[in-house]
Amino acid sequence: MKFRAAVGMTSVIACFLTLGACSGRPRGFGTTPNIKHIVMGRCFNYITLVNPSTRYDCEAIWRAFEEAVVKQNSCDVAMEHYRHMFREMPQTRACDRFLFWSKTKKFIQDYTAIAPHFWTLEDTLAGYMFNDLVWCRQQENSGFNFSSCPEWSACLHHPVHSLWRQASKNFAEMACGNITVLLNGSIENAFSKNSMFGSVELDHLNPERVNYVNIRVVTNLDGPSRESCSRGSILDLIHILQSRGFRWTCSDNERILKILQCVQKPEHSWCRTLA
Repeated sequence: MKFRAAVGMTSVIACFLTLGACSGRPRGFGTTPNIKHIVMGRCFNYITLVNPSTRYDCEAIWRAFEEAVVKQNSCDVAMEHYRHMFREMPQTRACDRFLFWSKTKKFIQDYTAIAPHFWTLEDTLAGYMFNDLVWCRQQENSGFNFSSCPEWSACLHHPVHSLWRQASKNFAEMACGNITVLLNGSIENAFSKNSMFGSVELDHLNPERVNYVNIRVVTNLDGPSRESCSRGSILDLIHILQSRGFRWTCSDNERILKILQCVQKPEHSWCRTLA
């Protein structure tokens, strides 16, 4: 656990300094090689080590996933095609731990490694199994295409996008108590209605189950500071929350988040002042 935290701290700081700059799998690739072995291995790891209190049939989950993907054209895999798979993996979580994010993916993944009381989409079984993977079917056959998959923008119902939309919907519907949303104040449109949070998760949060939406805005140590709780798209988010009856809070550059950045840049003027 200490080793994991140390590794997580190193990578979280590196990505935090340029929020959202850490990229995943490059575009234009086909289905991730050995995808079945990866997905099945992650599933068994999740139910054995990550969350051993859960009981899932990993084989049944894989069969439902494979059926959803390979029986449809690559651009015709809609959210409903994954419903059978998600029925095989129902999940609940204690309230007050839900953490949502937008354009801060790599930071969030590593931050939760050192702040395990938070729970993100990537901590669910579906998120854990399919994170950073790519998949699509061959045009002529019913197997996976390991050479090339279409871009998300090329499809109305992209197989990867649809799975994440369904997973995000399920995650938001589970949310309860006080939830946290982390946004990147160093970019324009830190809150976007077209993001997964803005277009799916926000629409499925229930004000009767969610006590407070706690918005946390953080910027790079060296800036720029383009958006905050009092300007930019964050105000659009606050307006939406108010119109839907949510109670909310908003804070800029919380001390703990800046301290994490200072681990990598202790010589920075802000960090010296903090010390």
